[in-house]
Amino acid sequence: MKYYILAGEASGDLHGSNLIKELFKQDTSAQIRCWGGDLMQQAGAELVSHYKERSFMGFAEIIKNLSSILEFIKLCKEDIQDYKPDALIFIDNSGFNLRIAKWAKPAGFNTFYYISPQVWASRPGRVETIKKTIDHMYVVLPFVKPFYEKYNYDVSYVGHPLIDAIHNHPAIDSAVFKRENQLSEKPIIALLPGSRKQEITKMLSGMLSIVDDFPDYQFVIAGAPSQDYSFYKQFIQNENIKFISNKTYDLLKNATAALVTSGTATLETALFKVPEVVCYKGSWASYQIAKRIITLKYISLVNLIMDEEVVTELIQENFTTKNIKKELTKILETNYRKQLLEKYDSLEKKLGGIGASEKTAGLIIKDLKAIL
Repeated sequence: MKYYILAGEASGDLHGSNLIKELFKQDTSAQIRCWGGDLMQQAGAELVSHYKERSFMGFAEIIKNLSSILEFIKLCKEDIQDYKPDALIFIDNSGFNLRIAKWAKPAGFNTFYYISPQVWASRPGRVETIKKTIDHMYVVLPFVKPFYEKYNYDVSYVGHPLIDAIHNHPAIDSAVFKRENQLSEKPIIALLPGSRKQEITKMLSGMLSIVDDFPDYQFVIAGAPSQDYSFYKQFIQNENIKFISNKTYDLLKNATAALVTSGTATLETALFKVPEVVCYKGSWASYQIAKRIITLKYISLVNLIMDEEVVTELIQENFTTKNIKKELTKILETNYRKQLLEKYDSLEKKLGGIGASEKTAGLIIKDLKAIL
């Protein structure tokens, strides 16, 4: 079979790479072309466009770069038309992917969606677009299947692929990790400020504002694969701040606590059993728009899955130096940490263990054969 996979950010690249590996295992003569990143390319897919080229975040940023986005959509459609895949597989990234899906289904392509757009969080009207344009949907969060059932749309719950990714990540000795990355012996507080420039700019200065209040710890910035050190350098004004690029999982394996920008990283941190404070601050305009269309009680996946405030969320005006210091102090305290780690164990059980990538690949092949 010929597969064409579309992912638009670092997390999509990770999950896409594991899906690609499973597709090759289960369909040994598979041909796979993709829009994704380095990991998908390393897994054996032919990379057409890197997600770094399309990394636009926030309403203002999208409007500013609209002509570039429209050009990418045009190029993508042309490439799909030329390649003529048996299966067109979308991974998250709804802004781009649903536009392609609206064209692809009427054009006669078989469409599959892995990791649902967050229609359960905002603009549920998009469900009707999904029902019309997507043949099969594979969801990774347990509450999403009953959400779609309310709209008479049957989807497959496959478990969360992060458990696969974390389970398969090789262990690294703490002393070796610190030595290889020129870190001191102090316990590590990991800083995960996001992956896009405007996001990092908003978050990192706030996160670093409390460094002097915790002299017994070293603060380590998790550099995103999409950004160079030269960009982060402007924020590092203290010798107790270190930087490690593209080794977030190794960093989390060795961290005592973390400050994490909302997104997939909040769940990754919890699955590595690292107590965390979730942080988010957007531009005033983007935040005003977002809070009018997002209908959720929480912004972190940890709290959404557990349906309770397991980890503290410091959002917008609550993202202050005073509050960061208070909440970080709390998660470094022994009894609070113990309670939080027990909640993390319950979270992992809810997500259903390893095998999401294998299961999804199998279902795609099975569902595709049924169509063909």
